[in-house]
Amino acid sequence: MEGKRLFSALTLSLILRLVVGQKLPLFADKRSTIVHLFEWTWKDIAKECEDFLGPHGYGGVQISPPNEVIVQENNPWWARYQPVSYILTSRSGNEAVLANMIKRCNQVGVRIYVDVVVNHMSGYKAGETKGTAGSVAYYEQKNWPAVPYSSADFHPNCEIKNYQNATEVRDCQLGSLADLNQTLPHVREMILNYMNRLIDLGVAGFRMDAAKHMWPEDLKAIYGNLKPLNKKYGFPPMSKAYIYQEVIDLGGEPIKKTDYNQLGAVTEFVFSKAIGETFRGKKPLKSLKNWGPEWNMLPSEDAIVFVDNHDNQRGHGAGGADILTHREPELYKAAVAFMLAHPYGKVTRVMSSYSFTNSDQGPPAAKDGSIIGPTFLANNQCDTKNSGWVCEHRWPEILHMVKFRIAVNQQPLANWWDNDGNQIAFSRGNTGFVAFNMDGNKELKASLQTGLPKGVYCDIISGRKSGNSCTGLKIMVEADGKADINLDKGPKVLAIYAQSKLT
Repeated sequence: MEGKRLFSALTLSLILRLVVGQKLPLFADKRSTIVHLFEWTWKDIAKECEDFLGPHGYGGVQISPPNEVIVQENNPWWARYQPVSYILTSRSGNEAVLANMIKRCNQVGVRIYVDVVVNHMSGYKAGETKGTAGSVAYYEQKNWPAVPYSSADFHPNCEIKNYQNATEVRDCQLGSLADLNQTLPHVREMILNYMNRLIDLGVAGFRMDAAKHMWPEDLKAIYGNLKPLNKKYGFPPMSKAYIYQEVIDLGGEPIKKTDYNQLGAVTEFVFSKAIGETFRGKKPLKSLKNWGPEWNMLPSEDAIVFVDNHDNQRGHGAGGADILTHREPELYKAAVAFMLAHPYGKVTRVMSSYSFTNSDQGPPAAKDGSIIGPTFLANNQCDTKNSGWVCEHRWPEILHMVKFRIAVNQQPLANWWDNDGNQIAFSRGNTGFVAFNMDGNKELKASLQTGLPKGVYCDIISGRKSGNSCTGLKIMVEADGKADINLDKGPKVLAIYAQSKLT
């Protein structure tokens, strides 16, 4: 009996370590923010890691699916989500260039998280489907020979019509996308071979696309058989991949995010929708006082949070017109600043986009379909006008809040203040302080408790610390921790922290 108890305890311990491991992003240097470099090439990501992301405190990059996908006229973005095989050749580059990028990013403390598409294969096309690595597939015969998958590896033909039927959502097709049956040993083996190959190359984890459309039991079996991370890239021995799962759950459907958070982290879409509603003025800013699980969000340690993602900035996914994007820069910067200042969410994700005029549009590309990388202005911003890349992650207001989040890591939310409307402020312990004025008709003028030691601090939103002076607002914190805060009519944000203090 004692032996049984000991065995059970050891088994439970292993299970707990597995689950906890899949929620640990294994960032370097207390970093906590991933940037989604949507549709960037591997060559450009490697350079961005070295030139910008590493030096400025970004913890990781979410990359677009690296496997072979359909070759589609006009190169729409959604082609990246229609696999032809698991060969690591995409329009971002081949396996050698991918491996080089992963190595170079790891060397400067930036981890790589792969967007993996294993719920389905490519969608309907009569005759032959061609892939980015030169492979072919035959949809009508349910034959993807480069994997290989045959008709026996898929669920029976049916299309999702009723999202109130959990079995239908998990066993039927998203549109015409051929729905894999992950219960089958062969399918699991092919998926594991693909993901383990990426682990060998040095990735830190995965975003599981369409996790809601797969059975939790199947995902558990797959995650449990992943290799430990490659310690050659600085990961502790026996570390497990960080896994964050796309589960769109705004309430009202039988499939819940809580079906998946015991397996790993989950993308918290309620956060995205609610922060958009609030910063658009549909809810008063003061309502953010209890931001987090009380808003029907997951526990903080289970959530990866974001203001927008590649789907909902195009009107897909969840949130509709409430979602804030780079198209409304002042509201967007304020919402992202709040996300990065507030302690909720173990991992924050910043979107980095390209401009588009229709929701199908792919990244900037040459006539032959090859992606044209971003170019930069003298102020380190992307040359959006000429290159088409927006690069929100380089916007100063966002970049400096990424650094703020590192500095206030583990510090509690304190000294909450609001004007019973659309002006709020709070500190993160005695390390950082932020104030928000989203009232377009009223200035914020108040003496507020910052929690910070006495001194003069530079606001990192309106400017920065330069030598022993400020290029933006200068805030005097008195011995009692209070400061006179003055912000113009909104949207306006102010942020100060230990590193912005003048000597």
